Parts: sequence; C-alpha cells; structure tokens
Amino acid sequence: MRAIQILSSVGRPFLFPRHPSPSHFVFGYIKNHTLHNFNRLKFSLHPINNRQRCFYCSIVMNGGNSSRPNEDSPTVYIAGNWFSVPELRLRDHHFTVPLDYSFHNKTSPVISIFAREVVAVGKEDQQLPYLLYLQGGPGFESPRPTEASGWIKKACEEYHLNCLICVYQRGTGLSTPLTVSSLSQFTSAEKLVDYLKHFRADNIVNDAEFIRVRLVPDAGPWTVLGQSYGGFCAVTYLSFAPQGLKQVLLTGGIPPIGNGCTADAVYRACFEQILHQNEKYYKRYPQDVEIVREVVNYLAESEGGGVLLPSGGILTPRGLQTIGLSGLGSSTGFERLHYMFERVWDPILVPGAKKCLSYFFLKAIEDWMAFDTNPLYALLHESIYCQGAPSKWSAHRIRNEHESKFNAIKAAKEGRPVLFTGEMIFPWMFDEIHALRHFKDAAHLLAEKKDWPSLYDIAALKNNKVPVAAAVYYEDMFVNFKLAMETASQISGIRLWITNEFMHSGLRDGGDQVLDRLFGMLNGKKPLF
Repeated sequence: MRAIQILSSVGRPFLFPRHPSPSHFVFGYIKNHTLHNFNRLKFSLHPINNRQRCFYCSIVMNGGNSSRPNEDSPTVYIAGNWFSVPELRLRDHHFTVPLDYSFHNKTSPVISIFAREVVAVGKEDQQLPYLLYLQGGPGFESPRPTEASGWIKKACEEYHLNCLICVYQRGTGLSTPLTVSSLSQFTSAEKLVDYLKHFRADNIVNDAEFIRVRLVPDAGPWTVLGQSYGGFCAVTYLSFAPQGLKQVLLTGGIPPIGNGCTADAVYRACFEQILHQNEKYYKRYPQDVEIVREVVNYLAESEGGGVLLPSGGILTPRGLQTIGLSGLGSSTGFERLHYMFERVWDPILVPGAKKCLSYFFLKAIEDWMAFDTNPLYALLHESIYCQGAPSKWSAHRIRNEHESKFNAIKAAKEGRPVLFTGEMIFPWMFDEIHALRHFKDAAHLLAEKKDWPSLYDIAALKNNKVPVAAAVYYEDMFVNFKLAMETASQISGIRLWITNEFMHSGLRDGGDQVLDRLFGMLNGKKPLF
C-alpha cells in the first residue's frame, strides 16, 4: 500500500479509475481544485483488487463544495467496502454526474448516481464480465438484494459468473432521489419541469455510459438486462451508444419507437388488454362483482363524492378503478386484489353504527399505488412515449373514448361489473392524491411539452450489430404485444421468445427460467427464434 498524508483525519473512500501514477494523480487533483472548498484533506491510496486497475483515495472535505463540476478537475466517484448478504458480496458506488450532459460538465449542476455491485461469495477479486440491470419504472429504484435468490442468484452464479451492477436510475433510491419533499423545493412549476426534463431514458443511458467507462476494466462493453421500462432504456442505449454494449436482454421491455408521441397508440392497444384482464378477474372471483359495485355506490353517495384516505387525499369511484394498475397485470395480482376486497368493510360493533370502509382497505390502496414515495412515476409516465410532441394527457383522452364501458358509477347503477383501469396516469389524480397535489401545475406543463428530444434512432436499430434477446409476454398488460412486435421487426438481429407462461412480472416470478432462455438464445444453447 502507498499512502500520502496531507493532514491527519478520517476520510471517505473516493475511487479514482485506472490512473497510471497514483502519487502524481493525487497532487494533480489538489492542484486542479479550488482550494477554498477544502479545509482538511487526507489521502491514502491502495489498489482495490486485481480485477480493476483502480485506486481508493480517502478524502475529507470540509467547507463549501461547488455545485458545479470544475471542467479541469478529474472525475471521481465514491466506492464503499464489500459487505455480505447470504451467498452474495455487495459493494456500493456513488458517482457524481452532470444533470445535463449537453453542457459537457461545464455549467450543469451535478447529481449523484448510486449503483450496487453484486457478486457471488468468493468472487470479489476475480475479473468478471459485467451485467448492468435497468429497473422498470419510470421512477422506481433497483432491487436491494437480501439473499441469493431468483434471477439475481441465476445471474451471479451462472453465465460466466457475472458481476451484477444494479444502478438506481437518476431520481430514484439513492440517486439524488426526487421525492415529494425534495421536489417541493422548487419555487415554480416551470422550474420543476425544467429540472424533470433531464430524467428520461436518454440521460439514464448517459449515466450508464458514465459509469461503464469508469468501472469496467479498459472501459470495455457490458451486457444490459432491461426489465419493462428498463428495456425501453436499453433500446435507447442500442440507438445512441451501442459501442458500450456486449449484448442486451429485454424482459417485457420492447417500446414503441415511432416519431412524435406514441402514447395514444399505446393506450388504445392497452385498453383492449385491460378489458380482457377484467373479464378474467371477475371470472375467477365472481363474488367480487357485487362487492366492487357496493363500494362504488358507497363512494359516489358519500359527501364530496368520495371518502378521505389516511394521507388526506380522497378515494372516488374513478380512483378506485386505478388499483387495476397493480392488480390486473402481474401473476399474483388477482389474488392480492381479491384479498384486499375481503376486508373492505369495518365490522359493525355497535348496533346502529354506520357502515364504513375499513382503514385496512384504504391504507392498502395507498400503499399499493406508492405515489407518495415515487412521484416521478406519475409525473413522467406519459413522457416516456414522447419524441418531439406532447402527450396532452393521452390516457385521459383515450379513456373518454371508452367512457361507456369505464364509467364506474353508471356501471354500478346498471348492475354491470365495474372495470378497473391499468397503467395510466390521469390529470385528476393530481387533485385526489394528496402527495401529488403540489405538482398539479407541473404535471399539466409536462403534458403540453412539445420539445422532447429523440429517444430512439430507427436507422441505427435497423443496422444493429449488438446481440439482443427478448422475452415477449403475449398477455402483457403494460407493454402491448402487437406494438412490441412492430418494434422488434425494426431491430436487426433481435431474437424473440414469445410466451404466455408469464405476465409482465416474468423476471420476478420465474427469473431462472427467463434468464436461462434468453442467455441460451444468445449463446446458441436454445433455439434462436
């Protein structure tokens, strides 16, 4: 170990990638920084392991820290120590990246991106191929492994013993999280929109490339596994940075790639599948037809057209319908939805007491939707379909085309089943959901925003050279099968596994089988098509 002590103190580990001369690097780092930002410094350098030509550098920084990166200073990131969960070893990484890459790090504010490195026990010092996992969303963080199980165990223990990188997409988890409280710091809807425009797939890919060239030995390419919205990001990756990709795996994540805004096409197609899922649900639980109608009538007849939720929001009949987002599209969703309705009413303990919806039921609805903890999903959901055109509240407009079928109050009065909706965000949610009310004006501005940059390059996809394998779920409620197949026809060399064995949650429900199939298609052990 080599160490250079400037002033004695206890520091935090900063990781400097692949510098040929550690001592020169340290003094160069000090020289290139504005010194008034640092009151005390301590450096101690040592190699991380034989898998990376990198060095830890412990630094203490007290005093003002510039909110903008110095264009002359080296880029750094923080790497933690290895820790354990059963059968796995994990290490945390924090990267400082520009909010807006178009400024080339000169004038853009910076944000933090968090990634967790996961390997099988005993493999920490081995040089392993990297597998980047991109989570579904938008606005949801990567999984936090508690043990070696499911697809994570499969990914780490097989396929050349991959080093798994779970990156928390910008704005989620520990990546400068955009929460209800942090977003409330913006003093106007316009300023908030100007900030949020940097949190789509194009910049998620920029972050991935930023991490890859600093983490992967010799800045080599890595394999990407994209689940749902993470698959959308992976197709953006294929469009604009294929040089960073060794191969790509998509699970329920092939996006529509047409110019303009494809949201209308998405929701028109999805409403067809939603009708089918509602039919299946009530066929499995016919007793719930009357229970749901009773709840809708109760809500409609309540003062103000709904009842207060624990958070302070209001549950209306149309709000009740939105629980189909979580209840209709996953393998255990039907059961969870049914069990929630089992406890919809409070028991009458005192003769003559009024019938009331139970706290259990109301709290379960809020917990299931998670808008209070992941508001980015509601704010940016429709924008993921936009390239140079606004969404104009697409889901709301398309639902109006189906009003005769999805009018909950009318259905309950006429004795018809009340239909749940799917993965859709409606403008009235920003009135009825307490956590979203502060962002109502920003949501309307985002719906009208026209100048969204391109997310896909169709010409590049048609000329794709990166091996791609995709699991396409025939009854996927979130990513429509027909639209997915249209896009697949424009990605050169893509290999498809089309199945109705799984729904959108296939990676979670049967990760071993899904990964085995996709990796097998890429390495020749399974049929290619």
